[in-house]
Amino acid sequence: MKLLILGGTEFAGRAYLDEALARGWEISLFNRGTHPAPEGVTALRGDRTEPGGLAAIERGEWDLVVDTWSWAPSAVRDAARTLAGRAGGYVYVSSRSVYAFPAGAGAGEDAPVVDGSPDDGDAGGYARAKRGGELAALESFGDRALLVRAGLIIGPYENVGRLPWWLRRIARGGPFLAPGPRDGGVQYIDVRDMAGWSLDAAAAGLGGAYDVVGPPGAVTMEDVLGACVAVTGADAEPRWVPPERIIEAGVKPWTDLPMWLPPGETHEALHQANVSKALAAGLACRPLIDTVADTWAWLRAIGGEPPQRPDRPAVGLDPRIEASLV
Repeated sequence: MKLLILGGTEFAGRAYLDEALARGWEISLFNRGTHPAPEGVTALRGDRTEPGGLAAIERGEWDLVVDTWSWAPSAVRDAARTLAGRAGGYVYVSSRSVYAFPAGAGAGEDAPVVDGSPDDGDAGGYARAKRGGELAALESFGDRALLVRAGLIIGPYENVGRLPWWLRRIARGGPFLAPGPRDGGVQYIDVRDMAGWSLDAAAAGLGGAYDVVGPPGAVTMEDVLGACVAVTGADAEPRWVPPERIIEAGVKPWTDLPMWLPPGETHEALHQANVSKALAAGLACRPLIDTVADTWAWLRAIGGEPPQRPDRPAVGLDPRIEASLV
C-alpha cells in the first residue's frame, strides 16, 4: 500500500506514520521539513500555504492520502485537487466540533453541522475550518473521502497537554482537585486507535463521515484519575469537589481542568456521542490503563516536559486556585 501523509511529524500525523511503518507500507511524507523523516520514508518538501508550495506532490501516485490540517480550508482544497486523479482515497482528520452546538446526548453523524467553505482563506474558527476541510475533501474525492470526526484525542506524543497535565500534576503527589461527579463520563480516542482504524477503513474503501471516539459511558473521570495515580505510583489523594463549587470559583472546564466538563449541554455534546457507526465498522479501543501508561512512559522518556502546539493555549489549573478548593 502506498501512502502519502500531509504533515506526519507531530501528534496525529505521527500516529499515522508509525502505524503505516508497522504495516510495512510505502510512505511518502509531505511537509516543510521542520522535523526529519524517518529512515525508509520518502521526504517531499513544500509549504502548502505558499504559492507553488505543492509542487513536490504534483507527480506520483498513492493508494491513500492522510491529511490532518486544522487551519484554512483552502489548503485542503488545493491539496485534494492536486491529488484527485492520482490517489485512491483521502483520509481527512476532522473533528466532532463540526456539529452545531448543542449537539445533544446521543448525536451522531446525521446531526446538523456548522457552516463552512472549502474556499476559506483563513481558519474562521476551529469548527468552521474543519467543516471547510471536510467539504474540500468531498469536492475532489467524493465517496472516496473518509471524514474522521475525532473527539477528544489522547495518547503518546500529545502536543495539546491534556492527559500530560494530569499525569504531571498527580506525579507531584499530595491532595489534588478531582472534579466531580466521579461517574461523569469521559469519551476519548487513543490517537493510535484512531490511526489504525481509519487506515483500515480507507483501505477497505469506506468513505463519508464517522464519529471516531470511544463508546459513551465506558470511562469516567474517576477512571482517568485513578489510572494516572496507578501508573505514576505517586502518593496522591483525589479530593472530589462538586462541579458547582468549581464553576463558582471561576475555574474553566476543559482548559483549567483538562478533559473535564460539568454536567450539561457541553458535556452531552463532547462526552455522550453516538459512535455506533464507527464501532460497527470495526473501531476498537484499547484499555484506558494502556493509553495512560504509554503516555506516562513517553513523558518520562522526554524528560517530563511535553511539546505544546503554538496555536493552542496551555492548559492546567493554577496551584493557588487548586489549594483553595481542596
